[in-house]
Amino acid sequence: MKQHAEKEISEPTLLCDKKGNLNPKAIGYAKKPLIESNLKGHYMRKKKWNYWCVFGDDILFSATISHLDYAAVCFVYFLNYETQRYVEKTVTIPLGNKIKMPANILESIQLHSKEMSIQLLYIQNETHMTVTIPDFDGDFLHADLHISHPAEDESLNVVIPWNRTQFQFTGKHHTLPTSGYVKVGNSRFNFQQEDNFAVLDYGRGVWPREALWNWGFASQRVGSKRVGLNFGGKWTDGTGMTENAIIIDGKMTKIHEDLLFTYDTNDFMKPWKVNTKFSDEVNLTFTPFFHRIAKTDLKLIYSEVHQMMGYFNGKIQLENGPTLEVKQLLGCIEEHKARW
Repeated sequence: MKQHAEKEISEPTLLCDKKGNLNPKAIGYAKKPLIESNLKGHYMRKKKWNYWCVFGDDILFSATISHLDYAAVCFVYFLNYETQRYVEKTVTIPLGNKIKMPANILESIQLHSKEMSIQLLYIQNETHMTVTIPDFDGDFLHADLHISHPAEDESLNVVIPWNRTQFQFTGKHHTLPTSGYVKVGNSRFNFQQEDNFAVLDYGRGVWPREALWNWGFASQRVGSKRVGLNFGGKWTDGTGMTENAIIIDGKMTKIHEDLLFTYDTNDFMKPWKVNTKFSDEVNLTFTPFFHRIAKTDLKLIYSEVHQMMGYFNGKIQLENGPTLEVKQLLGCIEEHKARW
């Protein structure tokens, strides 16, 4: 048994119709950010986020601006691989009126509060990320990163249709060369474009009240190549669409099959398996070395993330493409439960 190939979108398309429901023409995937998230209506059901994760030589650094319709939730976290020092800071702004979430992926976005400032300024194929936090576990944090979006690079842009009134557009942009620095207290961590890459997860959609998803990703140099992996599961199952792809040197190869994530919810630090449902296209093991837990429990609103940092090992054998041997590829994998 095989899953059908998904429809490719090759011209600019609106995500929604005039009523704010899903535009059927938007169902599919694109190799460029061609879909405009013209979301409206759906009171309190719209979810929007720009999540960034940057892999440095010594640290992982992440900054997110998200808007859940009734509040903006912004968070920054930092992990030192060797010492395993981990710090996360979250700011919640009820209603979040001042935060404007752009309708296109490559647009500027910012948050300024007393506790945290995140500025993502997009100019001429570059995102300038500036993050300032006066009290980051007792230290002053300042990040100044230049993330480049190579003009020829392809990316993964997918519309997942649950139905006409519930749907999600996800843009996953991988292997974005990053330079600059992150300073925490007296420690300074430098990033070089040749070896350090950022991943952008741009999400815009109308979600059901309860959600469960898996997401695995990596963006690293393998020999002379830039390799990005993007794997999703559970939330896309049965929709006819997936968010699965590999991106090598800016060329995206879509994986049309659903993926199965096998892991122990009693011990997330045990190895995870990621396999294609029907074929042996994807056969990977992920071995974690760090477990990030992020919980929000406001009774009506509940979110629990188990995000593992670790290494992918195994093989990806694409039908008409290359066989990718994956060895000790640094990345992340997660389970996210939400009631929102």
